[in-house]
Amino acid sequence: MTAKLITGPLSSMTGKRALDLALGSALLLLATPALALAALALAFRPPREGRGVRRREIRVGLDGRPFELRSLRTRRLRLDLLSRLPHVVRGELSLVGPAPLSPGEAALLETAAARRRQSVRPGLTGLAQVRARSGMPWDEPALLDAHYAEHHGTGLDLAILAQSVRIPLGAALRRLRRPGKAHLSDTDHRLPGYSVAE
Repeated sequence: MTAKLITGPLSSMTGKRALDLALGSALLLLATPALALAALALAFRPPREGRGVRRREIRVGLDGRPFELRSLRTRRLRLDLLSRLPHVVRGELSLVGPAPLSPGEAALLETAAARRRQSVRPGLTGLAQVRARSGMPWDEPALLDAHYAEHHGTGLDLAILAQSVRIPLGAALRRLRRPGKAHLSDTDHRLPGYSVAE
């Protein structure tokens, strides 16, 4: 009995796309209740100059194809990024990749840099995002995006995803360890009636 070769769309699916589809679908399923609550809360907040619940922006994707990027208008708990998970499942974004550029930003890139960058899908997070706080000269976002486009792989993607989760979790844990810590200004400890002019 001979095994049949897989043909069609599944045979051409890369490991990166398979990871995006599997992990992106699982994350979307887990995040759906929080996203629904956030969308409901945003819908009931006072309207500001016609701003809706979602932000819609044109971005440049794989091979330079434009797409409409939709995300919730909130940064709380990174729900704006999680609200982009449907783009990952559809294949417009990847979990890891260069930040999605607007057509204007993409037009400013040199031809070689644009070609390298557009050879991979833009991502929810990426090398530039996890290295943004290092301050090192070689950690310029454009250089990191170019490096990622040339050297991306499953191992690097998993390391970037782990860093992307670790950084906000670490910040949240640090805030929890310091409950009730007072933040005094220079004037809080002065005696009543004290004045700088005296």
